[in-house]
Amino acid sequence: MLNISIRTRRRALECYIEPILMYGCEAWTISKQTQKKLEVTEMWFLRRMLRISWTAKKTNDTVLEEAHTTRLLISKIRKRQATFFGHVMRREKLENLVTTGMLEGKRSRGKQREKLIEGLADWLKAGKSLEAIEATKDRKKWRTMIANAVKQGT
Repeated sequence: MLNISIRTRRRALECYIEPILMYGCEAWTISKQTQKKLEVTEMWFLRRMLRISWTAKKTNDTVLEEAHTTRLLISKIRKRQATFFGHVMRREKLENLVTTGMLEGKRSRGKQREKLIEGLADWLKAGKSLEAIEATKDRKKWRTMIANAVKQGT
């Protein structure tokens, strides 16, 4: 068996596996259930990387400690979403209308789906989605909001 350092394994995971997992994540709406599944997937990756059997009685905190890391996947996804959202909002084209949900027409019956902007406004602690939309106009303010949200974690 090869003796590859944990740091090198972690870099390979970040380089080859995470981009495949996060493909198209800019357009996802992340519910509590989806977030939990992503966290489980991240922990599964780390356990496989460290060769920890699923029958081994090790807590997630122990696994994170052994890998010398913290949970970063949700934070990375949210950051990519916020960056993409700011880009779309500044363009003021058709994508802007679709993303904000400001299209004319009838809404479907039943519980309405969560919009991307609502999830981002909650993550950025912007209060209302209109505040987040207004913040995208000023690029420095938007980047500061994203940086503060990333620092605070998910």
